[in-house]
Amino acid sequence: MQFLYPLFLLAGLTLLIPILIHLFNLRRYKTVFFPHTRFLKSLQLHSRKQSQVRYKWLLAARLLFLLFLIAAFAQPYFASKKEATQQSSTMAIFVDNSQSMSLKNGQRSLFEIAKENALHLVQSGTGKFLILSNDKPFSYKPVNRQQAIDAINKLSLSPVSKTSNQVLSELQSMIQGDETEQADLYYISDFQQNAFASTPDETLVKNIHFNGVQIEQAEPQNVYIDTAFFETPVLQTGQSNKLIVRTKYFGKKPEATTVLQLSVAGNVKSAATPVFNENKEHYDTLSFQINDAGWQRILLTLNDANVRFDDTFSIAARSTPDLSVLLLNESNPNVFIQAALRSYGGFKVTEQSTNAVPQDLSSYNLILLNGLTRLDESLANVLLKTLQNGQNVALFFGENANKESINAGLKKLSDLQIAGFDTAAQTVTAVQSENRLVKDMFERMPDNVQLPYTQNHYQIKAGLSANQQSIFSFRNGDPFFAVYSPFKGQLYLCATTPDAQNGNFQSSYFFVPFLYQMASLAKGNSIFALSAGQKQAIYINQKAENERELLHIKSENLDVIPPQRAEGMGVQVFAGEVTQKAGFYTITSGQDDSTIIGVNMNRNESNLAVWTQSELKKNWSGKDIKWQLADAENKALNAKQQSAFPLWKLCSILALLMLGVETWLLSKNLRKQNTITS
Repeated sequence: MQFLYPLFLLAGLTLLIPILIHLFNLRRYKTVFFPHTRFLKSLQLHSRKQSQVRYKWLLAARLLFLLFLIAAFAQPYFASKKEATQQSSTMAIFVDNSQSMSLKNGQRSLFEIAKENALHLVQSGTGKFLILSNDKPFSYKPVNRQQAIDAINKLSLSPVSKTSNQVLSELQSMIQGDETEQADLYYISDFQQNAFASTPDETLVKNIHFNGVQIEQAEPQNVYIDTAFFETPVLQTGQSNKLIVRTKYFGKKPEATTVLQLSVAGNVKSAATPVFNENKEHYDTLSFQINDAGWQRILLTLNDANVRFDDTFSIAARSTPDLSVLLLNESNPNVFIQAALRSYGGFKVTEQSTNAVPQDLSSYNLILLNGLTRLDESLANVLLKTLQNGQNVALFFGENANKESINAGLKKLSDLQIAGFDTAAQTVTAVQSENRLVKDMFERMPDNVQLPYTQNHYQIKAGLSANQQSIFSFRNGDPFFAVYSPFKGQLYLCATTPDAQNGNFQSSYFFVPFLYQMASLAKGNSIFALSAGQKQAIYINQKAENERELLHIKSENLDVIPPQRAEGMGVQVFAGEVTQKAGFYTITSGQDDSTIIGVNMNRNESNLAVWTQSELKKNWSGKDIKWQLADAENKALNAKQQSAFPLWKLCSILALLMLGVETWLLSKNLRKQNTITS
């Protein structure tokens, strides 16, 4: 037999109390007056006999009462061989500290209840502990009880949300690194469907005794801002800008009127009242105007009292007069390119011939060459200087291009050449969705998106020094549209002529956004709405003056150096990894020019749908998988308490029985005393 709370056995010292009382009572003498001495002898004999029996039984009842009461609090149990093996293994406790755990259950949040469960498990457990959460582990090695308690007390809500497979994979790595044969994992969570897998991965639960402890929600309801985006990809000064906002709700339809409000620099610009459809969502278009150029802090707010972390949405956008584009035509202008550049008011287009190229192109964000059939040395030198300065250049070849002239010019720019001309009609089959031209176009790449096709194309070959990234490519691997980074600036090449006779690229979803992105990326992105805690890189067209001076992310109470990587004229900054709260942050290297970013909480947490206990027990089943709800005291039961027979209940019953025996003996003694007195 073992005890769940062995420290309660120290209360066994209280057994001395009834013994001392018993010994003290034996030393006490009481004078009894009798009417005749002839009763004295028989009375003495009778009293001694009754005293010996009565007091011994009373002492035994009191001792047994205290003994059973102490045992009930210490909670004895019989450990099976399997449980004895588990006690020698590492106890891992995962505390879900994602934003969905901020939901209230009564007066406390689910997260507070989860921490109480974890503390209870550590205090009742033995051996070493691993404390896991959605943040980085407290330690990659098992720690003692006090260290585990300190780690749990320091936990707070996190913007990061790990899936169950990520948690199990992390634990498997720790087990292997510590050379531990197995671990008992207590997974304390609300078991949100977005994060917890519907079925277990057998390879991830191997050598793990899984104990799921679910913290129940209380009729969850949530109205939240799902996303927001501008109708045009540039914020314009002095003109009406339209921001499209999608709001959603989870649970019961909100009874109170929901108000969506738009503020710029703290000033309310617009408001709306969402009316949700059968899909539980609503789109609003909020119009506003700004008069000052520069970075604007745009904040959307929603009045929802149930869950607060997703009631705001922050966007940082830089309003600029124009994006300057130089369009160089070798012969006739391309009507598709002209129409695309006119479609956004943010473009300031200068159109010239390739025969009269200015020597200084530093004022242009993008230099676009159309219908190129030759690339002489003077033009190539101007483009080389432009790329070295960090500006972007885009080349659209014309029909019947002079391969020798083009290759001679390309050789000056990078290790590039036209290897041939393919007359076979082909459709693009691969898209590099992580390239900066593509990844901000869609919230999620549609499965049935129409990719460009072409009747013919130039075959472009690149060396390693060209740093080729094929944004669009054919089945045989030939690039259709690619970007090269031989210098600070980016060189974009299209393998076909953008006209109706050769294909449909100029009329596809991608053509106009590509032109805007190629122009805007020369200055860095101008609209930022990131998710906190995410490994998402943003491109900042700003480098420190020397290698030792790094970019900092600053806010009112924060000054950190985020992970960053130099690329071209700017830096890829992983801002989401170091921002833990929603709001606005400044990225700067100490120079005058700074970048403002808006950071929001992960919207995956806004959908509060969770697995029920019946679903979890059905889908996650096995001899090493157990499920339970937090009990009335919000304490998770560990494996020791799940014995076949609850011995603590038996001890409690026996303690009450001994209390009844003691009461009966005392009442019997009192009746006899009354009889003798009378």
